[in-house]
Amino acid sequence: MNWDQIKGKWEQFKGKAKEQWGDLTDDDLDRAEGNRDQLAGRVQERYGIAKEEAEHQVDEWSRSMR
Repeated sequence: MNWDQIKGKWEQFKGKAKEQWGDLTDDDLDRAEGNRDQLAGRVQERYGIAKEEAEHQVDEWSRSMR
């Protein structure tokens, strides 16, 4: 699924993101607002991983949202 679709339906996808990354808070997800870079940044912060790894996880997650 592309990020325009995810952003447009972010309220629906927030729950799926929370399932994937349980350490993200509702505030983290609200601030991301379906923005790929923002979401990756939040994942990176919460899990203490490299930027590239966070982006990879977010990309894999978005591909699974079909």
